[in-house]
Amino acid sequence: MSKMGISTVDSYCGAQIFEILGLSNEVVDRCFTGTPNRLGGIGFAKIAADIFYHYQQAYDPSKGSLEHWGFFKYRKTGESHALNPEVIKLLHKAVRTPGVLNGHFADGYAIYKEYSEHLRRQSPTSIRDLLDFSPGRSPIPLEEVEPIEAIMRRFSTAAMSMGALSEEAHTDLAIAMNRIGGRSNSGEGGEDPARLNTERNSATKQVASGRFGVTPAYLVSAQELQIKMAQGSKPGEGGHLPGHKVSEKIASIRLTTPGVALISPPPHHDIYSIEDLAQLIYDLRQVNPEAQISVKLVSEAGVGTVAAGVAKGRADAVLISGDSGGTGASPLSSIKHAGMPWEIGLAETQQVLRANGLRDRIVVRTDGGLRSGRDVVIAAILGADEFSFGTLAMIAEGCIMARVCHRNTCPVGVATQDPKLRAKYEGKPEHVIALFAFIAQEVRELLARLGYRHLDDIIGRTELLEQIQTDDPILDAIDLTPLLAQPDTPSPRHFMANPNYDDPNDLGNRLAEAVVAAIALNQLPFYREVRIANTDRSVGARLSGRLMQMGKTDLPPDSVHVLFRGSAGQSFGAFIPQGVRFTLIGEANDYVGKGLAGGTIVVRPPDEATYDWSGNYIVGNTVLYGATGGTLYVAGRAGERFAVRNSQGCAVIEGVGDHGCEYM
Repeated sequence: MSKMGISTVDSYCGAQIFEILGLSNEVVDRCFTGTPNRLGGIGFAKIAADIFYHYQQAYDPSKGSLEHWGFFKYRKTGESHALNPEVIKLLHKAVRTPGVLNGHFADGYAIYKEYSEHLRRQSPTSIRDLLDFSPGRSPIPLEEVEPIEAIMRRFSTAAMSMGALSEEAHTDLAIAMNRIGGRSNSGEGGEDPARLNTERNSATKQVASGRFGVTPAYLVSAQELQIKMAQGSKPGEGGHLPGHKVSEKIASIRLTTPGVALISPPPHHDIYSIEDLAQLIYDLRQVNPEAQISVKLVSEAGVGTVAAGVAKGRADAVLISGDSGGTGASPLSSIKHAGMPWEIGLAETQQVLRANGLRDRIVVRTDGGLRSGRDVVIAAILGADEFSFGTLAMIAEGCIMARVCHRNTCPVGVATQDPKLRAKYEGKPEHVIALFAFIAQEVRELLARLGYRHLDDIIGRTELLEQIQTDDPILDAIDLTPLLAQPDTPSPRHFMANPNYDDPNDLGNRLAEAVVAAIALNQLPFYREVRIANTDRSVGARLSGRLMQMGKTDLPPDSVHVLFRGSAGQSFGAFIPQGVRFTLIGEANDYVGKGLAGGTIVVRPPDEATYDWSGNYIVGNTVLYGATGGTLYVAGRAGERFAVRNSQGCAVIEGVGDHGCEYM
């Protein structure tokens, strides 16, 4: 219950917070009426047979002990794992082939092909293992297919924070992706300021519900800002870092306390609707207009509708995250029976976006256990423009899938903060680069076999896939037809171009440029009085971003002072840094001081006000959310969710609503 953010039994009973994967309609209609069930599956007879089998295994007097099923950790006699020791060893050998990036690519690629073929021959473990390419166009020469470099630019590493991963492993992912033109994802834990704007910088910076370490400098150092709506491999829980992985350095980066467990709360306190999400997209675009804005969603029933809302909310990209994989920190109880395969969510997203004429204006990305070039091609056919890899990138660095990430005892130094274990880390950026070069080459070979020159040519063309028939009646009971359906519309199948959503004439932009001009002329301190209306949103965010770009991180107090009169729109004073003071005579909407980073905000009623100001609500909900410094003075009261996840901000206020100061 707590993992889902549910605090009362009444809210849990009958909530039906699940969907079905692998049961027949007969079973679902009778036992789980109204629950989403898109692919069909086994019936009562098979369920009964399984129960009797387990009963016999438990009570058979001839057996000395129960079988070890290898449910979490691989066992030879247990259930099938796609990434078993044999395939992991092959991948390690491939990426570590001497000179693989300097004249001996073919040698390493030959071993990678063994790895890929081994995956292909295994028992099906994923929905895509039941799909194959349908015969169609004649093959074309490999040299006519787009180059490895163009394909690798579509790749990224999944969000894994420094904290979940060791500093060495996290940094090597960033270096590798920067070198190939892809993107590494910081995860939701902030980033070491020493890495910003260097080759070690994570190109994608995540802004999660908890806002760990989200400073203006962090935001402006990104090529992409990703809003984490939920965790793919365990939706509803958010990220989780055990206290024994929160070292002094990790705590300093996240602006929190060493040794204290960190979990992003399942309720996203600043995102209760598509409108809230659109506001956060706007905030981030204001502070860093050069960055793409993406939103991470999970594969679940209805994700297509949410993705359409994300597109209408003016995001540049949407990530559909699947159930497979982990974070490098999750407890074992969190990695099974959580989330749905990316294949289902991706197909639904593609269909809904096309049906609503939105597909061409937003990039669709997917992740969740991608393991090969074949997986990439299938994902493209189901609708993905871009592809993200988590576990596989860790394996390239040396991960052996010991499943002890949450214990801080990783034996190869990939997912631990223990200095003795980190010393055992042997990964290099070149290993990660080799992995993605191999995957891209396999993609090229499959494109040539299918008769296409570019990945764009196959995106959304589900007629290129067909369900295979096996000798297993359980697998054959699954119906993948819904994944391969296409809406009856001529709308584009893939991303084409983002509209330009920036407005240089809004109040925040004009104010930022005026301050920049004053700095250029050495005319600080800067003072101005302006009128503000509730249509003026995120005023201060653009100024913050511009000051960070100019290196003005430690301005003297009140170097910039702006006096506003009127009713401020949402996110007034968002992210403003040290040296900036905003005084508002009037009132403000939600999110005042969001991510406040050292600046000062004063909100007070006009002098002529005759009401009791101490009892008056003068600012809205979610004020001072995720602040990392600075001071807020409010001559009045705030609404709900005041100062949630406030790290180092100070506030003086007359009163707050429900859930004040949570997760501080």
